[in-house]
Amino acid sequence: MDIRFSGSRSGTAPLTWGQRAIWDAIRKTAPDDHYFNFGRVLAVPRRARPLTVARAAEVLGVLVERHESLRTRLSAGLSTGLETSVGTGPGAAPSPRVPAQTGGQDGGAEPAQVLGTAGSIPLTVSRDDPERLMEELAATPFDYAGEWPLRVGLVVGENDAGDETVTHIVLVFCHLAADGLGAEVAITDLRLLLLRGAVPGPTPPSPLDLARWQRSEPGLRVARVAAEHWEREYRRIPPTMFDRRVAAPEGPPIWRAQLVSRALDLAVQRIAAVYGTSTSTVLLAASSVLVCAVTGHEVCAMLPIVGNRFRQDAAQAVTTLSQEGLFVLDVGGRSFAEVLRAAKPAALRAYRSAYHDPGDRDRLTERVSRERGTRVHPYCCFNDMRFIDRVDASHDERTVRLAMEETTLTWPLSQDQLNCRFCLHVTGEGGGLGVSLTADTRYLPKEAMERYLRDLESLLVEAAFHETLEPVG
Repeated sequence: MDIRFSGSRSGTAPLTWGQRAIWDAIRKTAPDDHYFNFGRVLAVPRRARPLTVARAAEVLGVLVERHESLRTRLSAGLSTGLETSVGTGPGAAPSPRVPAQTGGQDGGAEPAQVLGTAGSIPLTVSRDDPERLMEELAATPFDYAGEWPLRVGLVVGENDAGDETVTHIVLVFCHLAADGLGAEVAITDLRLLLLRGAVPGPTPPSPLDLARWQRSEPGLRVARVAAEHWEREYRRIPPTMFDRRVAAPEGPPIWRAQLVSRALDLAVQRIAAVYGTSTSTVLLAASSVLVCAVTGHEVCAMLPIVGNRFRQDAAQAVTTLSQEGLFVLDVGGRSFAEVLRAAKPAALRAYRSAYHDPGDRDRLTERVSRERGTRVHPYCCFNDMRFIDRVDASHDERTVRLAMEETTLTWPLSQDQLNCRFCLHVTGEGGGLGVSLTADTRYLPKEAMERYLRDLESLLVEAAFHETLEPVG
């Protein structure tokens, strides 16, 4: 069975800033660009059961009609001028496949976004575990021009009466269509559609609407302010944080190590509460300290992934708004408490810089790189993927240190290509805080990756109880 949809308009437009940013990352990571696919699992609410496959497909069609990004693909060779064309009709014409290696500054003409009106999305029905089904649906790259940017699976079982019913709905997103926060909006809307049959409130802006605003005078003003920050900091940071190849890879060069630590979770909560900041800022500061320790630099330049949902009209948009900001922190000669105090305003500057035009960033990168006589790019990323932040100063030292005995470290991923050399991801896990380090082992070998994560835990546990942490007045 397919999910069938019929929207109210079609059109073409240049890529939004968020789409251009993720497209650049996708094409640099191909053929391993399935790395950017991600999914969500919705357990069907009891009040929506029994749910037939046909009814689930109908509801999912309404979801795709509401959020235009879920029926927006790429097309090579279309206009990428400043205008946005929007029309109505039976749907966009089929687009040629856009290989992941094309598009952007050094890969040929940038593709445009194409909004389709009508179509269908294949539906996978399974009795498998929903998490396993999500992994299977996300395991291959999207065809960015020929495939709709959403894959859907239904997990079915039998209810007490022996009737088949849908128990879980699995959504896998192309990152061009949604980021993590956008996916949460889609899941919330899907739940409402199952329970109430409708989503209250106006339809949020689509990527076509965002592309128009970003090319307006208010959007250009935002872009100019961000570009000034990038250019100013690019003139003083190390050209790249990981600038020396130190080892030959064993097998694929890209590996991921994941630390899951309840002790780290409790320690970070305590530090954030005492200091009066977020746990994300604490982790960003500590990560920067250790990056400088590994690389020998006194200034850390890190690229945090920022949600960019500060504008009220975009808060409920299902699209990709997340972009890299530029976080710069002077670490050399400072205590960890001093680094923490400096990290708070530095993080705010980084968040403001994240809503930027990637074209501006490309141009200033080329200009500053020519002036400095070397390529300037941090190749050092930080992505806090949690949606809830807890702070709590009450955790005692004995509890935290005992929790260190529960810490686990695994190696869940290896691959050949990545558009970065050091990527730190923070997630909430059942056993505590998850910190994943994906790195190019030619610049940071596997043993150094493990040592980095262990040191991060030790640094923050020590800081939680033996560092002089003074709240900002």
